[in-house]
Amino acid sequence: MVTVLRYAAFTSDPAGGNPAGVVLDAGGLDDDAMQAIATEVGYSETAFTDGPDASGVRPVRYFSPKAEVPFCGHATVATAVALAERNGPGEIVFDTRAGRVPVTVDDTLRATLTSVEPSVEDAGDLTDVLDILNWSPADLNPALPARIAYAGARHLVLSTATRRRLAALDYDFDRLLAYMLERDLTTLQLVWRESPTVFHVRDPFPVGGVVEDPATGAAAAAFGAYLRELGEGQPTITLHQGDDLGRPSLITVELRPDDNRVRVSGNAVPITAPA
Repeated sequence: MVTVLRYAAFTSDPAGGNPAGVVLDAGGLDDDAMQAIATEVGYSETAFTDGPDASGVRPVRYFSPKAEVPFCGHATVATAVALAERNGPGEIVFDTRAGRVPVTVDDTLRATLTSVEPSVEDAGDLTDVLDILNWSPADLNPALPARIAYAGARHLVLSTATRRRLAALDYDFDRLLAYMLERDLTTLQLVWRESPTVFHVRDPFPVGGVVEDPATGAAAAAFGAYLRELGEGQPTITLHQGDDLGRPSLITVELRPDDNRVRVSGNAVPITAPA
């Protein structure tokens, strides 16, 4: 019988953060079985891993209620903490569909993942997506122009000039789903900048069958790459997410001058009952 663990990631409170399913003994599961489990669990992602190979690397796959995704940050953090609770702190290397992702878990069970090599590209015309979001060009912050950023999965970054605009998220689910599928996007990273080092973010996730993610580690890594590309990156960046959903999350992004990859840190705690 498969055991599904439940963790809230990027929080120290089981009522906050983003819930993730974690299966530590997934070696005997095929694609259909993993998808069925993820659908039943109903969280934005469930991670499936197994024991390490001869080199110590653990395979991991991520399924939303609707489809597999190449990389998921919050489920990676949740899985790393679940393993550290059982095996002790240290480094774990996950082999994801996007590439190898090392995660270090410290003595306080705080996990730090290192992204795959990131990239940033032009976003193209925004007319359709702004209409889907019920935004206008005047809602955007011209100092942080739209880009598509990648650090394991593709995210469209859109920055708004006001916190009020970010709070009033109301979009056409089916239209945004079609828009994102056409462009191979995993989420939209909607952003308001409070200060050079503090941002508030929201992430619609219709491709996973979820209206919005309360914490998105993959998008946080991509956003770090985006800020560095624009010359706006600071060594440490704090992202607040989930406040508008009643599930506050805290994500730390680290940019190092000697490494193009992005580090994303956060806590994770067990959920004793389905959230």
